[in-house]
Amino acid sequence: MTTRILPAVGDPDAARAIVTLLSQLPAAEPAAPVPDATTLLDTLARLAAESIDELPEVVLVHERIGPVPALELIREVALRFPAVGVVLVSSDAGPGLFSAAMDSGARGLIGLPLSYEELAARVQAAAQWSVGVRRHLGGGAAADVFTGPGGRVVTVTGAKGGVGTTFTAVQFALAAAASGRRTALVDLDLQAGDVGSYLDVQFRRSVADLAGIQDISPRVLQDAVYDDASGLALLLAPADGERGEEVDDRAARHIVGALRSRYELVVIDCGTQVTGANAAAVEMADVAVLVTTPDVVAVRAAKRMVRMWERLQVRKAEDTAMVVNRWSKHTEIQPALIEKITKTRATRTPVPAAFKELQAVVDAGRVQDLDNRSTVKQALWTLAGELGLLSTPDTAAPSTATATPGASLAVRASGPVARLRRGREG
Repeated sequence: MTTRILPAVGDPDAARAIVTLLSQLPAAEPAAPVPDATTLLDTLARLAAESIDELPEVVLVHERIGPVPALELIREVALRFPAVGVVLVSSDAGPGLFSAAMDSGARGLIGLPLSYEELAARVQAAAQWSVGVRRHLGGGAAADVFTGPGGRVVTVTGAKGGVGTTFTAVQFALAAAASGRRTALVDLDLQAGDVGSYLDVQFRRSVADLAGIQDISPRVLQDAVYDDASGLALLLAPADGERGEEVDDRAARHIVGALRSRYELVVIDCGTQVTGANAAAVEMADVAVLVTTPDVVAVRAAKRMVRMWERLQVRKAEDTAMVVNRWSKHTEIQPALIEKITKTRATRTPVPAAFKELQAVVDAGRVQDLDNRSTVKQALWTLAGELGLLSTPDTAAPSTATATPGASLAVRASGPVARLRRGREG
């Protein structure tokens, strides 16, 4: 049996040494190393979407993988891809780290410097375990685990304040719930979260109440979640903004992981500020959405955001879906230009500028009551389908033709467009 091995190693010299040894193992098929946690998770997700049979039997995680701590990455891989055997490679091979690695879901620990015998033994054991798990699950069950509708995470981040981030996140979640998906909506705008205000919900529990809990059981999670009449499970931001500091990146990973294991879809409002918590959520997300409006200030802010994500190794620009809110065909700055400037992927469906449709429900704090005839609602629910958030691709609000982005419209080389082009390198 051929054993497919995917090394995750951030250091080029260490990667070469590991691949050299792996290539000497009998019946081993080492893949090209991935340099960071984001690339590893993206690679596994892409392979899993094709078939469980495409996943490697063994993943080697080097202690210096970055930017996520190795044990956190192992926990994430074990949770999302439970039939992949994960082995940690570390200079510390003591019993303390061994126990922590096993608790995180690893199937073995290899000490540095590498020895052929130890590498062969640990890889073989992890591969045998992986094959046994897949055989036990069976083809159909295993396919459901990896390629079914459950366990997806979508983050919604705003380029700046006031671009419609929370409204977009809420409508995505409502659309998914209406399509039949068991959906959780999380407010990770930790100091200024307004999800509760948009849905007329007051609840004493918040995401901060889960921050100090290492093992979030279904019962503990249920105590913190508010089951809304709209069909959404809500995990709100803390009422006291200072409590947001309790939710760091480690806590966010545990919380998102617990939600992913319980709900088919987890929609996360990440606000407009980069924190450790929402950066971790964006990194974990299957779909990362960035919302902007077609004006110079917002588009420049969007460019700054994606550049920051790339510097922090949170998300690549090309892996980010750009939603253009308050669009009209008369706007000088069109989605095609925004896509070119930010290097993101502009979604096909822009959201029209029609605040009068929204004012009554926003003022009442009942955005779930927005009329199905609203062009804004129809665009956002169509977007939810475009992004793969619905149970069926044709589940959306009553359709009305939505104008396509003005990629082919002529734009003048003056005014806002010229300002953006001049500032493209800024």
